[in-house]
Amino acid sequence: MQVDTGTDWMAPSVRLWRMRRAQIIAVGLVAALAAGVGAGVAGGAGLGVVSGVAVLVIAAVSGVFLHRKFRSWAYREREEDLLVSRGVLIRRVSVVPYGRMQFVEVTAGPMERWFKLATVQLHTAAAASNARIPGLERGEAARLRDRLAMLGEAKAAGL
Repeated sequence: MQVDTGTDWMAPSVRLWRMRRAQIIAVGLVAALAAGVGAGVAGGAGLGVVSGVAVLVIAAVSGVFLHRKFRSWAYREREEDLLVSRGVLIRRVSVVPYGRMQFVEVTAGPMERWFKLATVQLHTAAAASNARIPGLERGEAARLRDRLAMLGEAKAAGL
């Protein structure tokens, strides 16, 4: 399968990577502290330090994977459909025709709101063709939602 690599692919905001990095650091530090204290109580200070460092190494490796995952997301608006590309090991490109969209949803959890981000979720009749675009800045998410809703109504009216 040949993937169009034109320059009009849009990527999530860099704030998404900053949010993921903050999550990795917070979880990694808490897990390292818990592992270090737990192992230190059970087997001595040396085992506690080794356990804490091991958890930090796992967090660092997770950070590398999540950075690659962040970089894999992209979307492209075309005349008849929306393309959403994602995946590190297995690359997926979803094609969502505007006329098949039932509704477009913008969500933002507490961390996303703190980093001024939102996720655009497209819902279609077939669950397999649903797509989401995470890490968009609020203004871009609202613009995309409005544009997709308008195009979806126009294309569905022509059916």
